[in-house]
Amino acid sequence: MRHTIIALLSLALLTPQVPLAAVGDELPDLGDAGGAVISNNEEYQLGRMIMRQLRQSGALLDDPVVDEYVQALGQRLASHAHEGQHKFQFFVVRDPRINAFALPGGFIGIHHGLVLAAENESELASVLAHEVAHVTQKHIARMIESSGQTSLMTTAAILAAVIVGGATGADSDALQAAITVAQGTAIQSQINFTRANEYEADRVGIDILASAGFDPRAVGSFFETLSRYNGLAGNRVPDFLQTHPVTSERIAEARDRAALLATPDVPPSLEFELIKARLRVANFDLSDEAVEYFEARRPVKDKHWHEADRYGYAMALLESGRAAEAWKHLEYLLEQRESVTAYHIGLARAQQAAGDIAFSRKTYERAIELFPRNVPLTLYFGEHLVQTGDPERAHKLLLDLVNNVKYTQPQVRLLALAASAAGDTADAHYYMSEVHVLAGNLPLAVQQLELALASPELDGVQRARFAARLDEIRKHLPGKKRRRFEPREDRPDDDSTRSARR
Repeated sequence: MRHTIIALLSLALLTPQVPLAAVGDELPDLGDAGGAVISNNEEYQLGRMIMRQLRQSGALLDDPVVDEYVQALGQRLASHAHEGQHKFQFFVVRDPRINAFALPGGFIGIHHGLVLAAENESELASVLAHEVAHVTQKHIARMIESSGQTSLMTTAAILAAVIVGGATGADSDALQAAITVAQGTAIQSQINFTRANEYEADRVGIDILASAGFDPRAVGSFFETLSRYNGLAGNRVPDFLQTHPVTSERIAEARDRAALLATPDVPPSLEFELIKARLRVANFDLSDEAVEYFEARRPVKDKHWHEADRYGYAMALLESGRAAEAWKHLEYLLEQRESVTAYHIGLARAQQAAGDIAFSRKTYERAIELFPRNVPLTLYFGEHLVQTGDPERAHKLLLDLVNNVKYTQPQVRLLALAASAAGDTADAHYYMSEVHVLAGNLPLAVQQLELALASPELDGVQRARFAARLDEIRKHLPGKKRRRFEPREDRPDDDSTRSARR
């Protein structure tokens, strides 16, 4: 188990976050902390390991529009944290429970249920700012360091088991078994920050919130929101309050601190309301239930309809197979406000679902002209191009995106699909190798690169690039696996290999 954990952590650094045409990272070793100070780089490795497990468990919400919004909001806050040592990344967990958490290295997660519980953007931002403060103040690192004789690797495995289990709703027995395997003994299965940590995160988070232009009073108001939600939910305490215990003294201190800061006039955020409507649709088990929810909010006169409710209704109609009706509403919304990329994407999807490929293509063309390299728009357009018989253009479009933005595993997987559909077999195998690197499966990455190098249509530049990447990945395979995937001429001529030749 220890060797497996060490391998996973060392592989975390291998994932490239630069254009595919210029891969190659520094790969510092991660040793046994044993109570030593944990560096920012080590924190980042731990966070990457846990993120990989969350992704593999299916806990992450796969919605490019929501991802873009949460990333933009989070980065706006992080830029005011006065701490440039962390590479903050924000993500949404598919879970209706109200919760949020910070991982080592600047990975901040929120459950979609928390977004739905927030009454305005400042309340949502207050939670993200609080979690950013936990990272910048190194509260998680201090918790790991306090493990004493427990190694950093084992502590990381326990941390991963608890967080993944909490985010995915894993069975408590299974969670306890994972912890027992990692440490060899049962431990507390709940990560709790100290009271001092929470007060410090409140103070720092409120300052971040105000500096970023949000209402600092949102900290207190969100706790009031949770209290009201708690009452409606039959006295069930929201998960966020369990992991971030709130006392009347803490709320009073937060309000007192907010009173000392300037209170900006924060206008309502349409983008926040649209994201809530989108998540509201996803929150229903049946799309028809989502349609009924938004129909109940429909006013007598459509001109009085709240914009976000109309959008939510259109998304619910689209999900329930009523694309023609969704088309009508999304077309109206786009005519009123052309600057919203979600309306362009929704209309194009509705047109395609209704069977009008020409109209859908025209809508995407216009949108990509207005918003070049917009991530969710490019992904949906690329998927549309593959589905409607133009994979060559999808390949070109998606490659341009990943070579110019910080890409993710789903983006590269779609790129591989486009390349394969276009008949670019070698590139498809190369991109799939990067998908496996992002997933932490280096043997599969090696196999894909070997398939890429075996393609007969390779040119010299491709062959050199693929071979260099293959050499780099092989260096980071565990000993036995490394020898298995080494070219025969590079293997050491020891007794075992001589015996095998005989």
